[in-house]
Amino acid sequence: MSMIFFACVVRVRDGLPLSASTDFHFNQDFLECRKRLKALSSILAQYPSRGTAKGRDLSIHFLSSGDIACMAICSSNYSTMMAFCFLEELQWEFASSYDTTSISLASRPYAFLEFDNIIQKVKCHFNSASGSQMKANWEKVEEELKFRPPVQLKLEDTELMNGMTNGGHAGVHVEVVPTYRMQRVTPLGILSLVLNIMCGALNLIRGVHLAEYSFQEDHEGIGNVIAFFLPFLACVFQCYLYLFYSSARKVKTFVLFFSVCLCNVYLYGLRNLWQIAFHIGVASLSSYQILTRQLVEKQPDCGV
Repeated sequence: MSMIFFACVVRVRDGLPLSASTDFHFNQDFLECRKRLKALSSILAQYPSRGTAKGRDLSIHFLSSGDIACMAICSSNYSTMMAFCFLEELQWEFASSYDTTSISLASRPYAFLEFDNIIQKVKCHFNSASGSQMKANWEKVEEELKFRPPVQLKLEDTELMNGMTNGGHAGVHVEVVPTYRMQRVTPLGILSLVLNIMCGALNLIRGVHLAEYSFQEDHEGIGNVIAFFLPFLACVFQCYLYLFYSSARKVKTFVLFFSVCLCNVYLYGLRNLWQIAFHIGVASLSSYQILTRQLVEKQPDCGV
């Protein structure tokens, strides 16, 4: 079938994925093509603004402009002209939605999740549109491609070249990034974050004051200083685990919770039972919120 299967927007300088369409193609050829697309995205700065990596059944097309590049996986018999019309449209939509500062400051993959729906709509539109409907754009892009033809690559070359840029190893392993995101933050989750920040601040303040005294007069109080600083770090990491997905979340959550409990028990005498119960209670609430906030799969939204 002649169609666009997948599209994404990446940052040119490092290949960071900014947004992508939802795909439900799980055959081996497609997954392998996704790996090669990721490999190619990390070395786009080496290529001209337009390019095509041809494969037997699937091809990758890319269009770079400024800080971003739009990439698509299409069937090999899909019109190159239509593919670049699609990428031009995608590039224009993204550039009109986000400025260069926000693109440069993006620090995590898929930072512009809200743009996923626009990619999905444009993709569905091009997959359902006939050539005559796209004729106006087609002629403009055809003229540009004649003046500046896209660089031609082989899909096999993308993995090899990516391996060379990462230390000369041709068989570099590339992960397929899952298209998942976290559930919405709940009011109880926000409360746990606020309480966690408050507990972290209390631990830090007490720890700093005790450290000043210990280093000057009582060197035996170093254990207490550590027992204040460890829960402070645990609070910071609990906030991080709640807000962002991380592998082995369960193990990390339990380790942080038990660290807070042990340190507070150790501090008995410097803290009364009510204070210890409060800190352990906040740690319990935060741990519960981390474990109950799950990943959700992005739903397709064609809107056509």
